[in-house]
Amino acid sequence: MSKEISELESLKKQYEKLRKKYSLPSFQELNKDFEIERLQEKETELLSREIRRAIVEKNTLYLKFVEMFMNPSQAPMFFLALVKTLDATERKLLNELYLELGKFEIRSIALDNEYDEKKDAEFIKKFCKEWQDIKRRFGKIMKAIEEAWERKSEKGEKGYLG
Repeated sequence: MSKEISELESLKKQYEKLRKKYSLPSFQELNKDFEIERLQEKETELLSREIRRAIVEKNTLYLKFVEMFMNPSQAPMFFLALVKTLDATERKLLNELYLELGKFEIRSIALDNEYDEKKDAEFIKKFCKEWQDIKRRFGKIMKAIEEAWERKSEKGEKGYLG
């Protein structure tokens, strides 16, 4: 266990240097949203790149989730039922989120093309700032989806005569 602690502490110290150099968010803030503590398992001299990739991993997860609602032809069956319950406002919000998440996906791919610590740091700062709003809006969508699922489940239970 002490080895794990020392690796995590080492990661925190390495990140603290990067944080001070580029005025990045705290380790705790990034870890809470993007689980960057997993990076302790990687030995790297390119920490900014690895942090950006951890952030983009979450971005990609959300992007794929939104894509299933926007193009449910390949989505699991229950997505089709949920898509039908979304109103125009929720669909518009999904589209906005899709465009924003896609924008960060493209930026990250461009940064992977040629390593630049400063550009990675700029990406991390910008994404973290915008992520708070994305999270809030995504929460609205998830609440609407959960409520729609509950209504659909209740409706289904009442209709079953078994």
